[in-house]
Amino acid sequence: MLLTKYSLLIIVFLLTACGGGSGSSDPQPASGPITTIPPVTNNGAWQEATPESKGMDSAMLSSAFDEAFVDGTFTGAALVIKDNTLVYERYRGILPTEESTLVNSFGSDSQTLQTLYGNRDKDSLASSWSTAKSFVSVLVAIAIEQGLIESIEQSASVYIDEWANDDRAQISIRNLLDMRSGLYLVCLDPSTNLLGSCPNDSGGSGGNLVFADNQMDVCIERQLAETGVSQPWYTAGATYEAGYWVYSNCDTMVLGEILFRASGQDLETYAETHLFSKIGMTAKWWRDNDPSGQVNGNYLAYCCLDATPRDFAKFGQLLLNNGVWDGEQVIPQSYIDKIKNIVVDSVLTEQFNGVFSYGLKFWTISPQRQSDGTFHPPANTIYSTIGFDGQYIMIDFDNNMVVVRNSIYYPALNRSDERKMKLNGTDVLTSNFVATLPAGSGMSTVSSYNNAALLYKVTQSINP
Repeated sequence: MLLTKYSLLIIVFLLTACGGGSGSSDPQPASGPITTIPPVTNNGAWQEATPESKGMDSAMLSSAFDEAFVDGTFTGAALVIKDNTLVYERYRGILPTEESTLVNSFGSDSQTLQTLYGNRDKDSLASSWSTAKSFVSVLVAIAIEQGLIESIEQSASVYIDEWANDDRAQISIRNLLDMRSGLYLVCLDPSTNLLGSCPNDSGGSGGNLVFADNQMDVCIERQLAETGVSQPWYTAGATYEAGYWVYSNCDTMVLGEILFRASGQDLETYAETHLFSKIGMTAKWWRDNDPSGQVNGNYLAYCCLDATPRDFAKFGQLLLNNGVWDGEQVIPQSYIDKIKNIVVDSVLTEQFNGVFSYGLKFWTISPQRQSDGTFHPPANTIYSTIGFDGQYIMIDFDNNMVVVRNSIYYPALNRSDERKMKLNGTDVLTSNFVATLPAGSGMSTVSSYNNAALLYKVTQSINP
């Protein structure tokens, strides 16, 4: 999701008036291949090995990471898991050209920027942005297994009773999972500072909810969009029809509310009990700034889960393990099968010529022409979570491999140490937000990171 010009005032003062990050003035050198092999522990620590021990080429991995980490990509972390083992990882803070761009954009000084964005390592946090949507998906599956929700085909109105007595009763939980709810797309109107129907397609961001204190109520209150007409937020065809795919943050917010009402627990507590603790993952989930929400704020199901890249990789490995971790079936096998089947039943044929799929809050990676002329990956073969500013957890079932990439991140907690989102363009000291680089911090520059290229070169490093 894109932060618009209204965030720029925040960032100008943030970078010049306050810190809160840790680290020295010098970026940490990028690390190379893993060479030690500590034992697997009960808290989910990774077993580590050399690439060669898993049939991969260290030199080719190094070259792939060199390209992915070049100055201007804003890549803060990337790692490769092969055969349930961590074989390669690298971390860094902001580099000179990136720093210069920030200085020119916001007038900050180098020392402040290094305090906020320098010196990253394996223990540094990354942001999920919309990768969090995929976590919500599997939490729904877990709730179904526990009998809290009947099935994904059940009407969402069983839990969102505000929908029970009108046409919205036809919306299933699966419709929300697939971004096919039929409800209009929500954006903030800067002239009124209220959320409402988007005047345009909002850059494919899913609707800019981030500026509202209460990001839940309007998602529940919105109505079904008129069909058979042109809608300003739908641009793939001349008209919008029922069942068309529209990437919407509100659809996932509603799923978070369904989980809350079905389980009686807030999203972070439910996830900690039934997912995070199972795989040894430590994570914090952001809320909105509505004191009357679920738990002193509504949890932002559509975004904003903070964890280390290594912990995000555990989620990918859990999926690769068909939902099993340490002998326990954490995610039902039947649901993993449904995720795998999105390449059959959720190919976006009405848009994008079917080169990728989206279903159950998971994507497949679109093919791109590589430097040698090859198109990679083949369409609808690599499953992935995807988040704003280039947050990826990519799952390659064929090669038994997970590849994670995150951009450089700083959790801007200026209002309080609570992860409650509050964007105030007139007072930085009352603003908390997810300050990823580059766009999450309000920069207009574009990252040069090429995700398909990293994936291609990592795949090439596997010995035939």
